[in-house]
Amino acid sequence: MTFNQALAERINELLAEKGITQYRLAMNSGVAAQNIDHIRKQRNQTNAVNLVFQIAQGFGMTLKEFFDSPLFDIENITD
Repeated sequence: MTFNQALAERINELLAEKGITQYRLAMNSGVAAQNIDHIRKQRNQTNAVNLVFQIAQGFGMTLKEFFDSPLFDIENITD
């Protein structure tokens, strides 16, 4: 499975689990519905998360390890 496939599948899983639509996710997240649609349909070969994934791999880390820092706690992120 490619990273983009995993990302699309995870979004689809969470939409079903939370019982929300792509449109509601767009409204809740502030991400354009079209951008979410492109991720779900794997139209983008490169996206910001994919780049972070590659950077984490460069450090020999998983995404979970990369983001496991107080820097990424919700109260420390402003946008």
